[in-house]
Amino acid sequence: MRNTEKFGLVSLPIFIILYLAFTIQVHVTLADNYVPTENILLSCGGPPVTTDTDGRKWTTDVGSKYLSATGNSKTSKAATQDPSVPKVPYLNARVFYKNFTYSIPIVAGRKFVRLYFNPASYAGLNPSDGIFSVTVGSYTLLKNFSAAQTAKAMNCAFLVKEYSINVDGATLNISFAPSTKAPKAYAFVNGIEIVSMPDIYGSTDGTLEIVGQKSPFYIGNSTALENIYRLNVGGYPISPSHDTGLYRRWEDDLLYIYGAADGVSYSGYPNMMIQYPPSMPTYVAPLDVYSSARSMEPNAQINVNYNLNWVFSVDSGFSYLVRLHFCEIRSIITRINQVVFDIFLYNQTAESQMDVIGWAGVKLGAAGKNGVPVYKDYVVIIPNGSPQQDMWLELHPNTVEKPTHYDVILNGVEIFKVNDSNGNLAGLNPISDVTNPIRDRPPSGDGKIKSRKAIIIGGVSCGIVLVLVIGFFLIAASHRWHGKDSSARVVSLGWHQELERGFTKNLCRHFSFAEINTATKNFDEALLLGVGGFGKVYKGEIDGGATKVAMKRGNPQSDQGVHEFQTEIEMLSKLRHHHLVSLIGYCEENCEMILVYDYMSHGTLREHLYKTQKPPLPWKRRLEICIGAARGLHYLHTGAKYTIIHRDVKTTNILLDENWVAKVSDFGLSKLSPTLDNTHVTTVVKGSFGYMDPEYFLLQQLTTKSDVYSFGVVLFEILCARPVLDPTLPEEEVSLAEWAAHCHKIGILDQIIDPHLKGKIAPECFKRFAKTAVRCVADQGIDRPSMDEVLWNLEFSVLLQDSANESHKGIGSKIHIEEVPFVPNKWKDDLDASPTFDGHRESTC
Repeated sequence: MRNTEKFGLVSLPIFIILYLAFTIQVHVTLADNYVPTENILLSCGGPPVTTDTDGRKWTTDVGSKYLSATGNSKTSKAATQDPSVPKVPYLNARVFYKNFTYSIPIVAGRKFVRLYFNPASYAGLNPSDGIFSVTVGSYTLLKNFSAAQTAKAMNCAFLVKEYSINVDGATLNISFAPSTKAPKAYAFVNGIEIVSMPDIYGSTDGTLEIVGQKSPFYIGNSTALENIYRLNVGGYPISPSHDTGLYRRWEDDLLYIYGAADGVSYSGYPNMMIQYPPSMPTYVAPLDVYSSARSMEPNAQINVNYNLNWVFSVDSGFSYLVRLHFCEIRSIITRINQVVFDIFLYNQTAESQMDVIGWAGVKLGAAGKNGVPVYKDYVVIIPNGSPQQDMWLELHPNTVEKPTHYDVILNGVEIFKVNDSNGNLAGLNPISDVTNPIRDRPPSGDGKIKSRKAIIIGGVSCGIVLVLVIGFFLIAASHRWHGKDSSARVVSLGWHQELERGFTKNLCRHFSFAEINTATKNFDEALLLGVGGFGKVYKGEIDGGATKVAMKRGNPQSDQGVHEFQTEIEMLSKLRHHHLVSLIGYCEENCEMILVYDYMSHGTLREHLYKTQKPPLPWKRRLEICIGAARGLHYLHTGAKYTIIHRDVKTTNILLDENWVAKVSDFGLSKLSPTLDNTHVTTVVKGSFGYMDPEYFLLQQLTTKSDVYSFGVVLFEILCARPVLDPTLPEEEVSLAEWAAHCHKIGILDQIIDPHLKGKIAPECFKRFAKTAVRCVADQGIDRPSMDEVLWNLEFSVLLQDSANESHKGIGSKIHIEEVPFVPNKWKDDLDASPTFDGHRESTC
């Protein structure tokens, strides 16, 4: 493997690069779902029976025995329905003008109570007047609650409030009371769900320790909980029907990660067996939670200098139950003291020396092993202060125990608000930060917390969340900052408000949302071309069907947002080149962010290389695609007014039109550089693992040579037709760039190429192409060629292929390629000594 000591760092084995979002089939023990005694779904004011998008049947409350006094309420259909809001149970509501109670017969025990709200206009009422309180028995769930204000502040279209309440009697009473402080106040609800549940959120002996105090905290039958966050860390969202019979919804964790150093997510290795310990019910959390995880980066020296962080906004003045789910799913981690880390909550030490394998052993009553789910509960007290505060969850490798790997792991998070001494769970309505967008984060407390400087753009969670996280940790081995000196700012803005702040929009064609809707047939899923980090991409037709386009629709829950949208428009509207994808226009109505491009009929380069039913590309076509992409990048580096660094070069960002012409796409992460050559831009690290320049990753110094490194990985991907990171392979083969460079060094690169290419590549062409790719992925930028030099060599490779004598045997598994010594700073001399091709070069402008 390539040496990383030139950076002054010590490299970990490459297997840690399995930290990526990579889906692998996981073998698990059969998990028994919980079977609830009650599973009541009331569609308030709705039709007799309806089915939601999760396949669950809702019954109406009209004429129901649950209604105590129908004269105090009326039913109504929403005057307007946001297209992002499901019809069931949100299309209809029951509106209350006076105090009103649902009396629902049940079996005594603990229940999930979920309330559904769509803050639309009902019966001609103003949504902003919907201010009310909700109580269940002696517990106050909501007080002077405004669904409209909450949804606006949190940038979401509808709300789900979930509570866990123990009911002693045979009746569950849910009371709605319009606020007495607002003259036109009314109450409403769209849906009510009641599901019986086991008591899985109390501790075995009823007591827990309070973080930072080590004093006991009791959670028992008299305790009510409100679920605030429930995350499948490192995995995909889990719908209620895919939960364990408790119908919980698990969101992904990307929107809550703080900073650009967000680690990497991954799934378990092939044939892995997940085994629940005997003391743990299988319905505590779904198998999907334990079969995916998030950990840190590939390099130990980097990991000890930062934390893996999540930030959660919570109400002040309450206690919170925090449950963390763990399951070690890496094949190489099987013993204690391999991965040991510390856990910090609200800037206090919650756990030191956490060893998941060791904890699994405690639960098994035997030696620990991987594939065993465990969880740990903590109580965090948030003191009175501003209405909402940030609760930080931070994981940091423990260096005291000297584990074999400086790393962390987390699979799931659940956070619950605990009722206060008066039985209250209600906080204040959140206030949008648009008018006063900047507030300070609290400083970090104890633990090995490093300096954090960032700006967070977005809203706070409410089921559909918008938190756009931007930032990075200033990492350097020679600097060791303590967390008490850290600071940050928070800017909470919706997409539309942010776009209005200084963004010049007269750069290209502006589409109305109605035009977009027509072009995509109301975003018909049959027209879906793919899904990326920004959102879904649809095929469409504009100008009366005369022009086919691709429309990329921003997902409000994506970790890519306003900045990427703005950058894409500003970059592409000013750039025109045969090998850059053309931006036609954009739409930003109705809180939508949509980009419209030329339609590329052959899709992405990636889908023609592997894991596809499409026929393999011939070698000559692959070379032409490489040349086209290189021309596009060369234009960005040298042909535009300013040097532009793409920063996310990969095979999914190289598109192919109907003539197989390659076009570079996706400029959301691109950066301008003031000049060329040895200058750099110091910026937060962004990009895709496997393609990322290690020098940029370590030093945060972005140069054009960062794009060259990524393009070198693309060249190997085209040659070998395999993923750039594949954790199913032996450790030394996981990283394509590492493995291919190693194979080239020992002369066996020809043995790992795409089998469809064996015998079809001229030996001299292969030598030139391979040498170009290897030099592109040199550890240091100074040792890499420029894109101009890369382009020259690729064009020369085509000539070598064309001029090869037909009698020559193509490169195959039996031919070894002689190693060409790498001589730094001699690249151009080598080119000058090579044969020319009539001095002709296509202009890159």
